[in-house]
Amino acid sequence: MKRATASVIYWDTSAVLATLFRDEHSERAVPIARTDSVHLLSSLTWAETHAVIAQLERDRMLATTLTTAAREAFVDAHWRRVNLGPDWQMAESLAQAWSLRGAHLWHLATAKALQADLPELTFLSFDARLVAAAIGEGLRQPSGLRTH
Repeated sequence: MKRATASVIYWDTSAVLATLFRDEHSERAVPIARTDSVHLLSSLTWAETHAVIAQLERDRMLATTLTTAAREAFVDAHWRRVNLGPDWQMAESLAQAWSLRGAHLWHLATAKALQADLPELTFLSFDARLVAAAIGEGLRQPSGLRTH
């Protein structure tokens, strides 16, 4: 009997933040985060998410108890950390093909590198340009996610 392949989701920072702080994307991100999938985070997503939480705390935009809770929820969640960066040539090629800022290009190139070994990989972001580039490069979004 063939075993079903687990869903594998690469999360960019915008998607992770939507699980930690209520925003216009939370009602789409939170149910996906609760799925029985493999949820991958790159070192860039890890660093960017911690930077946002720390900035919210420094700027006193949220009470310390809320930023502490967000940090703990992030660290204690079921994320699987990936120590992989983008392929240099892939990043160069994607930069020519898509108008993306550096961090978004990094996420796209890293996801493409992962896709080579994990063809079932899906890509979760709420940045419209990045989503368009990901779809254009053959990366699917997780099931049940509609683009707006």
